[in-house]
Amino acid sequence: MPFVDSRGRAMSTTLEPIELPDWAWERAEVRQALRARNIGAVFRHVQQYSGASQARIATAAGMTQARVNEIINGRREVSRLDVYERIADGLRMPDDARHLLGLAASRERRTGGTAFDLAAFPEVVRVYASQSSAAEEIQQQAREAQELDVLAVRGLGLIGLNDSLLRACLPRDQGGQGLRVRVALLDPDSDTLARRAAEIGESAASLAGGVQLAEARLRELAGAGDVGVWRYRMLPTWRVIRTDSTMFVGAFDAGWEGHESAMYKVMATPNGPLFRGFRRMFEAVIDCAKRTV
Repeated sequence: MPFVDSRGRAMSTTLEPIELPDWAWERAEVRQALRARNIGAVFRHVQQYSGASQARIATAAGMTQARVNEIINGRREVSRLDVYERIADGLRMPDDARHLLGLAASRERRTGGTAFDLAAFPEVVRVYASQSSAAEEIQQQAREAQELDVLAVRGLGLIGLNDSLLRACLPRDQGGQGLRVRVALLDPDSDTLARRAAEIGESAASLAGGVQLAEARLRELAGAGDVGVWRYRMLPTWRVIRTDSTMFVGAFDAGWEGHESAMYKVMATPNGPLFRGFRRMFEAVIDCAKRTV
């Protein structure tokens, strides 16, 4: 219940939740601050778009006003995951904003229904802010793998070029022997490629050229190793890298490219649905796709 002043007018309190309009979380400068985990910049944008005071932000984030002031002015940084969680909850960040910050989806849905805590899903063992922050672990897993599956759009940053994330992990000196590689790329001749190109502000010809280049470079490996490439035609949603019993999963969205997405490290467990579901999805994509390499 709000307080009232001496004239009976309702007064807001710092205990009221801070909720920015959806468009504010979609602004480029806000998304960049989230990706960089620059909480000082996030707080400044919250002040700009909600009018919230430092005291109100402090209450929402479970901090003192002095601490918020230090963060805003660059004298202190936030590094602990539980503090990021408190800030995201206190500012009622939508899930896409949480993902940019490297956090899982909200434990409490906007409709009031509760979601499971990540602890209930031991398959999800780590959440990375982006592909770059997961790169070292992905490469380590790939070097030790017997099977490598990749679901991407064009795949140049993952496996198509000599300096790609996964290309250096392939045992080229043995011709790729001992490692089965399957790569699913978006069909450059499909209508969905043009739609995806529009989503990321790129021409369809440029995106199609990237897919064709990745395919050609992978064909160079196919003569000596177990390498296969497929073209799928559905709108890309999930970005998947599977190395044996470990997956790194991100998402394609109109607001970002796959490498910008938060990445979930998912491990196979006896009864877990996520690893099995994503692996089944990959097999379904392959079954409906056209093999080109």
